Amino acid sequence: MFEGFIEHFSVLPDFRVDRTKKHNLIDILFIGVCTMVCNGEGFTDMEDFAIAKEEWLRKYLELPGGIPSHDTFRRVFSILDPDIFLACFVTWSQALHEATKGEVIALDGKTIRHSFDRASGQPALHIISAWASENGLALGHVKVDDKSNEITALPKLLEMLDIKGRTVTMDAMGCQRELAEQIVDKGGDYVLCVKGNQASLHEDVAWFFSECGDFEGIEHTYYESVEKDHGRIEVRKCWAVEDEVKWLGIKKWKGLRSIAAIQAERIIRGQSSKEMRYYISSLPGDAQKLALASREHWAIENSLHYVLDVTMNEDMSRVRKDNAPENLATLRRIAINMVRKDKTPMKGRPSIRRAMKRAAYLNTSLEQILVN
Repeated sequence: MFEGFIEHFSVLPDFRVDRTKKHNLIDILFIGVCTMVCNGEGFTDMEDFAIAKEEWLRKYLELPGGIPSHDTFRRVFSILDPDIFLACFVTWSQALHEATKGEVIALDGKTIRHSFDRASGQPALHIISAWASENGLALGHVKVDDKSNEITALPKLLEMLDIKGRTVTMDAMGCQRELAEQIVDKGGDYVLCVKGNQASLHEDVAWFFSECGDFEGIEHTYYESVEKDHGRIEVRKCWAVEDEVKWLGIKKWKGLRSIAAIQAERIIRGQSSKEMRYYISSLPGDAQKLALASREHWAIENSLHYVLDVTMNEDMSRVRKDNAPENLATLRRIAINMVRKDKTPMKGRPSIRRAMKRAAYLNTSLEQILVN
């Protein structure tokens, strides 16, 4: 892991003036990543971590100028080109990713809520991430431009990803004909949630499933699953059809092959609620496969966004200047991938929070994460 990190990130151009280069750029990046792995948050944490771990760090780094100050970390991450940093992250992540045919790659957006700056009029940073469900890795992400929305950013994210043989899932915002075409052209499949932003399509699919009743005379597949956890019961029912989609204007949606309806009933402390979602897909009308793809899409919320917000405290980050918020977002995802990729045998698999705390306490645990 350490050698791979150095290999992929040492190509980053250093934009600092030569006379100010007291510290190696790769040393600064490595300390930043290690700080995040150990559940640190900002530039002061980076300085404190390096001071506490200086002897250990010198096993891996030159540190010709000693330990960088928090101001040095702030300046470097503020001027570092976020697009080039992201490109290095994507190539590094894909090298880690053991791609599996049919694996679900979920695309979803998240706002870093406290990254806004009222004084300069800078809005909060919104980032769309790609998550490989089977491997549990962040594959890449893009920033949504200040005066734009996810629709314009999603094609950029798809362009940088290798999705051949994989299934891309997106919520209703990603249900666009152009995105479906891009996915198919790149050799992937799609499962897209249909809602009001595609009003005509949503009405047609909803009407079909409401009118077909018990599916008498209609070829279809059905799948049902029950999940129980912490007093919560969720029953998910999926109906999928394939041969009946031609009337949907199939030519408008490249590769469109099936439609599905998924009903989720949640029972919490005796109170029941139901929700119906509709999907279009380039996959065959296999209810089980479509239901599982839909379910795996939400892994990005639990395995990435939840970790960023609750474990790494991203939403409360007050880093706002220049490129720093975007670069720290990339740094956090590097740390998450490192921790999740660690397969060191131990009694019970610790939560990602516990794994980060162990790395902060024990150099051996940190080394296991970096080496594996």
